[in-house]
Formats: sequence, C-alpha cells, structure tokens
Amino acid sequence: MPAVRSPGTPEADTLWSIGLMAPIVATFTFGVGLSLSLPLLSLILEARGVPSYLIGLNSATAGIASIAATPISVPLARRLGTAAGIAAAIAVAAIALIGFYLVEALWAWFLIRIAFHGALTIIFVLSEYWISSAAPERRRGLAMGLYGTALSVGFAVGPTMLGVIGTKGFLPFGLGAAVLAVTALPILAARGWQPRVATHGRTRILAFVAVAPLAMFASFTFGAVESGAMALMPIYGIAVGFGQATAALMVSALALGNVVSQIPIGWLADRIERRKLLLACALVGVAGAALVPVASANPLWLAAVLFVWGGVVAGLYTVGLTHLGSRYKGLDLVSANAAFVMMYASGVVVGPAAMGVGMDVWRPHGIAVVMGAILALYAVVAAVRLATAPPTGQ
Repeated sequence: MPAVRSPGTPEADTLWSIGLMAPIVATFTFGVGLSLSLPLLSLILEARGVPSYLIGLNSATAGIASIAATPISVPLARRLGTAAGIAAAIAVAAIALIGFYLVEALWAWFLIRIAFHGALTIIFVLSEYWISSAAPERRRGLAMGLYGTALSVGFAVGPTMLGVIGTKGFLPFGLGAAVLAVTALPILAARGWQPRVATHGRTRILAFVAVAPLAMFASFTFGAVESGAMALMPIYGIAVGFGQATAALMVSALALGNVVSQIPIGWLADRIERRKLLLACALVGVAGAALVPVASANPLWLAAVLFVWGGVVAGLYTVGLTHLGSRYKGLDLVSANAAFVMMYASGVVVGPAAMGVGMDVWRPHGIAVVMGAILALYAVVAAVRLATAPPTGQ
C-alpha cells in the first residue's frame, strides 16, 4: 500500500494537495450523514408520537455504535488500506440510510443505527488519521481549520436538505444515500496518497485519555453538546412554536456557524496556547446556552445565537485535534485519533439522552440547561488544568 507523500515534497507542503483534500471530502461525508440522520429521524419519531426520552435514547445508540466501531477502524485500514476502508464504510452507511426508510419498527431502528453510525465512525477515524498524517507541520492548525470547515459544511448540508425537501417519503433517504455514495469517488482516486498504518507504537486507545485529558475531554464535550443539539434542537423549535421546516433550519444555523469559525480558530491554534483557547471556547459556549431560552421567542434571534454558539463550541474539537496531531506520529497518531473519536462517541451517548431527559423534566428549556451544564463542567476541567499542569510544546 502506498505511503503518504513524505514531508518536504510539494504534495506534503501545500494545503491543497489531493493527499489532504481527499480525506477532507470524507470528513464532509461524515458531516452530511450525521446532520441529515439526527434531525430527520428525530422529526419522524416525533411525528409518530414517540416521547422525547425515547428519541434521545435512539439517538444515543449512535454513540454506542461509535464506541464499538472505533477499535475496528485500525485493523480495517491495515487489511484494506485507508482509502478502501473509508469507501467500504461509505457504502455501508448509504445502504443503512435506505434501511431506515424500508423498516418502520422502532426496535429495528436501534439496530440500523448501529450499522449506520458504526460505518460513519470508521469514516471519521480513518479520515482524521489521514488528514493528521498529511497536514504540513508549520500550518497544522490551519489545515485542521480546513478540516473543521469541511465537517461543518457537511453538518450544514444535511438539515438544509431537509428544509428544502422535507422529511416525507423516500426522497430525503435516497438523496442522502446518493450524496454519500458520490463522495467515495475522490477517496478511491486518492489511494496513491493514503497513509500507511504503522504496526509499532502505543496501541492502548484509552491510555491517551490519561496522557492528554484536556484534548480528550474537549472531544467528549463537543460530542455531547453537538449531537444533542442536532438531534433535539428541531424538537425544541417545534416546542417553542416554530414550524417543522423552520425548526430543522435551527440545525443549519448551528452548522453554518461552524463553517465560518473553523479556519479562524485553526489559525489561532497555531499562535496562542491551545489550553487557553479551549477554555475560551467552553466559556463562550456556556454563555450561548444561557441565551437560548431568551432568544427562543423569535426564530431569527435563536438562529443568530446558535450560529455563534455552534461555531465557537466546534473549536473544542478542532483545537483538540490540532494538539494531538502535533504530538503523535505513526501508530501513536492513529491510536490517539481513535481515542479522540471514542471520546466524541461517548459524548454522543450522553448528550442526546441527557438533553431528552432535560426537555421532559423542564419542557422545553431543559435542553439549554443541560448544554450549559456540560460546557461549564469542561470549563472547570480546563481551568484546573491550566492552573496545575505545565504548558506543552506547540
């Protein structure tokens, strides 16, 4: 299997090489799949009269599937190659998305989510490893900003599609599957630039939680608040009186904020201490969550709050990933990326379920309370880490 182009070559030094752009396309695929499925399935279940806590639990299955799929990613890449592994996962995700339309039983949706989100996780882990391997060292933060932008564009595309075509019938499922399938083409075209998965290095994924706790819990926090907001913000919008299409577009506002913010945040991550940047993102996130109930009387105000909130909170993931990419190489890097995604997946388990319970306990504003509480806990962790641990090299 060909290795990624070595540092110093034109392909490795530019931000626009096919070796970097192809996995960024794969990241876009993940964003589309996740942002389309979470609100689409939640709105369908809401229309069927399923209670919020069950909708949250069904969404949380995505995190369980991700935790289970993460350890599979590295052996799969070794066996098939990074590019073929991503392409195979895209095929499974597209087929599973059609499966949601064909099968209506709620218990079956739990099983289909395992296949769908497990496949998305493999795309996520392998594309992040590829990007981290291909990113030029001197411009790593900016490269991660491009990665975050592609992810955010994918997050924006899914709910925007729902706002245009609606949630009825086969079209949202079929169109979503087609978008996933088409993005496999540039991945396969770039297989000559795929990174080789090393066989020597640290393989205990969870060891990285102890080695880099601030980065790892940044991933957990982002996974919890982002997945919970994407799954339940449409339900929140309906609860405060918005129409279904307007409620779905609240997720687009979140995602569009991410699109705008990720390159500037990546640029900052190359220039200031990343721990301070992580703390700042968390504190802004707490303030934004507090503003959600205040802004909920007007969809434009709420969209504006979510635009800023989503963009800044997404910096937790981008900055944390930049930190990992600068510290680790080879198998250590792919294992660190796997740990990072596993922490994200753990957040996906906690976030939607906790926010669903929050909405049932204090309807509808419990979602904002839970979002703010999760971000506040991370801000405390970041502040303690800043006060007690020496800075790492950047």
